[in-house]
Amino acid sequence: MSFHSAAAQLVTLAAEGEQHGGNHDSISPWLTGGGAFVILLLLLWVTTRFNRDR
Repeated sequence: MSFHSAAAQLVTLAAEGEQHGGNHDSISPWLTGGGAFVILLLLLWVTTRFNRDR
């Protein structure tokens, strides 16, 4: 595969992505962020329970 054909394929792929806008309708940013926050708090709680000797 030459550099020119690889670049042409990447340009085509990027042009197709513009039509969709990059966002999916079923993914809520608030739900995703809230879920990540809860998971991080749970990991913080577990970590602090295992480090009681400090």
